[in-house]
Amino acid sequence: MTPGQRIRQIANLLNGSTLLGLLLAACARTTVSSGPRGLLIAGRYRWRLPFAAAFTVGNVILFRAGPESARANPVLLGHEERHSTQYAWCLGLPFLPLYFMAAGWSLWRTGNPGSANIFERHAGLEAGGYPRPGLPGTRPRTHRRMGTAPERYEA
Repeated sequence: MTPGQRIRQIANLLNGSTLLGLLLAACARTTVSSGPRGLLIAGRYRWRLPFAAAFTVGNVILFRAGPESARANPVLLGHEERHSTQYAWCLGLPFLPLYFMAAGWSLWRTGNPGSANIFERHAGLEAGGYPRPGLPGTRPRTHRRMGTAPERYEA
């Protein structure tokens, strides 16, 4: 691990976000194993929410797939690792309400929770499965007709 990765690991442990991630992983009965760069991989997450293929809480990355598949997807793993760094920068759990506000803003502006979300943009939109602004599914809400369903997107 680099010094920055070690600092992130310690910061997320001290700020409680990694402990929350481990608690969530235990409650969801996932298999937790050590991953690269100080991350922990919780595989086979089966709860319905969130809808994403993977999400991060502290240094714990929860994947719907097994740990082998997670390690075989370096693009998504890198995206989730950047979220882990964002937890450290936000001093841990304040990341959650900040992220949800940014997701709400993005949903209102583009019709999906990621395209205008500052956290997703800094983690890499395509790596997280979100369309870039200006593509189908990311039109501003002000340009939509009332009563029409939003276009679908993959997360």
